[in-house]
Amino acid sequence: MKQVVMGTAGHIDHGKTQLIKTLTGIDTDRLKEEKERGITIDLGFAHLTCDDGTEVGVIDVPGHERFVRNMLAGVGGIDLVMLVIAADEGVMPQTREHLAICQLLRVKEGLVALTKTDLVDEDWLELVSEDTREFLKGTFLEGKPIVPVSAKTGQGIDDLRRVLQTLVARVPPKQLEGKFRLPVDRVFTIRGFGTVVTGTLFSGTIQVEDRVEIYPKGIEAKVRGLQVHNASVPEAVAGQRTAINLQGIDKVELARGDVLGHPGEFAPTFMLDAALQHLADAPRPLRHRARVRLHLGTSEIMGRVILLDRDELAPGEAAFVQLRLEEPASALPRDRFVIRSYSPVQTIGGGIVLDAQPAKHRRGEAGLATHFQLLADGNAEEIFAHHLKQSTHQGLRLSAYLPRTELSESRLRQLAATLQRAGRVRAVHAEMGWYLHSDALENLTKELHRCLETFHRQNPLKPNISVEELRAKVRGLGERVCVLALEELRGQGVVAVERDRVRLATHQVALDDTRERLLNEIEAAFLAAGYQPPRAEEVFDKLNIGKGHDKALLQVLLDQGRAVRLKDNVVFHRSNLEKAGSLLVEYLRDHREITPIEFKDLLGVSRKYAIPLLEYFDSQKITIRVGDKRVLRGAS
Repeated sequence: MKQVVMGTAGHIDHGKTQLIKTLTGIDTDRLKEEKERGITIDLGFAHLTCDDGTEVGVIDVPGHERFVRNMLAGVGGIDLVMLVIAADEGVMPQTREHLAICQLLRVKEGLVALTKTDLVDEDWLELVSEDTREFLKGTFLEGKPIVPVSAKTGQGIDDLRRVLQTLVARVPPKQLEGKFRLPVDRVFTIRGFGTVVTGTLFSGTIQVEDRVEIYPKGIEAKVRGLQVHNASVPEAVAGQRTAINLQGIDKVELARGDVLGHPGEFAPTFMLDAALQHLADAPRPLRHRARVRLHLGTSEIMGRVILLDRDELAPGEAAFVQLRLEEPASALPRDRFVIRSYSPVQTIGGGIVLDAQPAKHRRGEAGLATHFQLLADGNAEEIFAHHLKQSTHQGLRLSAYLPRTELSESRLRQLAATLQRAGRVRAVHAEMGWYLHSDALENLTKELHRCLETFHRQNPLKPNISVEELRAKVRGLGERVCVLALEELRGQGVVAVERDRVRLATHQVALDDTRERLLNEIEAAFLAAGYQPPRAEEVFDKLNIGKGHDKALLQVLLDQGRAVRLKDNVVFHRSNLEKAGSLLVEYLRDHREITPIEFKDLLGVSRKYAIPLLEYFDSQKITIRVGDKRVLRGAS
């Protein structure tokens, strides 16, 4: 069943509430003060059912200028508006402001109800009708029906119902697959049930027993019950006026302006990137850093308008801006908003949110206009790819991107899969929903290639570098992304990866004659030392080796396997190590076991060499330690 929400608009005392009562049979003035003063102060709610079964929720808003903030809390989720103009007064100040607000919120459908026709004659009614048509020129209500009615006599009410049903039929049905989101416009308690919130369900669906999170506060609760038009239901869907009975939360923890959603799907924000339209009849230019009242959903938040490409915005002009807020907000791209001046308080503009989790921009920043234009004009796929590209080599996790988009997680995964098939993104970890833009991967591989070239140039005697050391050279590079980039380079034949070390495929350690001679002399020194090798520094001193590059010749020996480092200062020539191993195996075959002292005596060495040697043979799976003795591994 299609769900439609209609809101009223218009000046105070033009008969909005009485007209709604005549149409629906429901008095929307619920407050004692409203009854006593005869004016609407806060939002009122009613409903009616069309002949085709379409349910229409009705939001009655206050018309007094002091309560425009309450009016704004009610019109954010409406599909059509009924602009109410009293025939005996015509267009008045709040008529103009309410219409401007509906324009800014991009309400697309509506009509005008000329009320109190019983107080005027036919000539006056015709004159007011003509003035109204002139007033509506250039607005979304131009050419829309103007229906004369009298809530007192009932004249024109049937015509109004017919027109309403025609307009309701033209409203497109809501999309139910989006994220559940309900901006709270009312909070109260019911004895025996507890805390209840109401609002217009912007998108998605909610069911009894679901868990919800209250944004931007980050408090969780459970849905105990749901009502739509005063009837209990197991599920509420987008477009419905919904009352939600919450379990596990007190009334004092909630307020108008909060937003209900499923846990983890939104995030608080203190900044919004937006396209802003300054009203043509605004009294003065809007200056950079002007303090304004932001009306978003059902919330009112103070903030400042950061003009990114100018110092002021003239009335009637539009610009891309960043809104910096004094309190956290909950928003999504494509949300409409209205701004009102700080003092005197009046509506001066509005627009659309482009990014709900933006970076802090610098004025005049290069590429900013292109960035904003893509967010404004791009489709979901283009915008997702753009944010992926901006995330550079860190990539994006869908769980982190979810609060930044109106799309559900399942829809995001579909987008990522489409882009992956097109070769525009790469999966860092598909199950985790972690993706990298192909351009970012290409840039990263180039940077890693440059890092390797630099490393080999600065360390000509080192055959390779550890992957971890290479990763540390690129700021913010994650381990999984680094592995992906190296796999890409290896597939291209650019690098060689051996376990946890990497080098350029073309790199080979090349020694000139002098260094080749030094290398052989270093090797000879360790070979001649037998089972009691000298410290490396002793060899360097003996051969008068003082330069850093020449000291790296020892690492060349190690890399080539001609020597083995057992501990920091214990390096054995490979031949001596093999001889020691043969002696140990032969001893164990005869004696089955050996102690460290027996091993010392066997080789004629001190504990300084015996223990590292035994530990090395353990690591090579030749021996195994049993208590304080060694035996051959696998010996019965």
